[in-house]
Amino acid sequence: MNSSKEKISAVIITYNEIGYIEKCIQSIDFADEIIVVDSFSTDGTYEYLVNLQNVKVIQHPFDNFTLQKSFALKQASNDWVLFLDADEVVPENLKNEIVETLKSSPEHAAYWFYRKFMFQNKSLRFSGWQTDKNYRLFRKSKVKFSEEKLVHETLDVNGSSGILSEKLIHYCYKNFQEYRDKIISYGRLKAKESFFKEKKFNYAYMILKPSWKFIHRYFLRLGILDGKKGIIICYLDALGVLERYRELKRLETKNQLAYYLAIPE
Repeated sequence: MNSSKEKISAVIITYNEIGYIEKCIQSIDFADEIIVVDSFSTDGTYEYLVNLQNVKVIQHPFDNFTLQKSFALKQASNDWVLFLDADEVVPENLKNEIVETLKSSPEHAAYWFYRKFMFQNKSLRFSGWQTDKNYRLFRKSKVKFSEEKLVHETLDVNGSSGILSEKLIHYCYKNFQEYRDKIISYGRLKAKESFFKEKKFNYAYMILKPSWKFIHRYFLRLGILDGKKGIIICYLDALGVLERYRELKRLETKNQLAYYLAIPE
């Protein structure tokens, strides 16, 4: 149990996270409460969680990441929230830094965490992920998730932000198919964002942007130094961009067809 003056609610959203969620839950045993919002997993995730005495699990249908995380955040009893993805783990040194930070009247409303990416249990040192950081610790009363984002959600913070020095461990890649499916899903959600903002499909962008994504990650962000891992990750990240434009084209075509079908003769 957390001995700091400020109590912490650890919050996670899940869908089919067996193989990840166990380590995540084990790493946050210092939290005063652990809340998991599950979007009706089919792989045993919910059954695993519901049998844990220190976890409150709620099932809630998934629409997009922003809405799901906003719902989950509302379930927290404490003002200080540690919001994690199911494939993230808090190592001992980061746990100690979190506890110490909250012991002495924190000066910031929210804290960024840098992340160490793991590729099949081996560190991914480059490939564009070496400077990745996300808000993970914040005051519930001072933040909200931006409604403009459906994926890679953005936290709007009313106050100053700090950065913790220790890194969160992110097990982003278990196998090729799983990561590919995740990237494709993200790409389609990004397409919906663009469609709702009335951004138009462009063939040139569909060709150039995925190519630039790979070149930028593999050469300029040193994915080449990650060897075979770098090639795979940079390729899949570029594939996600390509899928965004494919899906945007599908959405535009579907919308145009619906419009023409609705026109009375």
